Amino acid sequence: MAQRLLLRRFLASVIPRKPPQGRWAPLTSRALQIAQGPPGGLAAAASRSPVRTIHASRACATTFNVQDGPDFQDRVVNSETPVVVDFHAQWCGPCKILGPRLEKAVAKQHGKVLMAKVDIDDHTDLAIEYEVSAVPTVLAIKNGDVVDKFVGIKDEDQLEAFLKKLIG
Repeated sequence: MAQRLLLRRFLASVIPRKPPQGRWAPLTSRALQIAQGPPGGLAAAASRSPVRTIHASRACATTFNVQDGPDFQDRVVNSETPVVVDFHAQWCGPCKILGPRLEKAVAKQHGKVLMAKVDIDDHTDLAIEYEVSAVPTVLAIKNGDVVDKFVGIKDEDQLEAFLKKLIG
């Protein structure tokens, strides 16, 4: 408990409460600096705090959450790259198993295919439009048209075959 209190006090002194006016803080701000030093104390460590580098993974570049109907139209239907659309729900157990498997399979394709994630509770209109009656439902969309579809969980080999068929 005492360690948590010390950590909170230290973080409160390092991280500013208010973000800079008019824009987000740069990636090299004090908020991203991590204290590294001898176990002698927080004050000694705070005086020498090097900046850590943040790296983005390839999965982040190929997987995205759909925000609304126009976003879906722009990023999925109008995409020149084939898109796999994962219709899921937070309460769905099989969705929690399939989602990471599908993201991993899409990431292995190195940008040849994108993955859009659509929460059916947030975007019921899209689920109705694409006739999603059960989750997880995965659609393969190429040039704005649904070219393939499956419902339920698939293993890694089946997912890779599904993606290879989409890519061509």
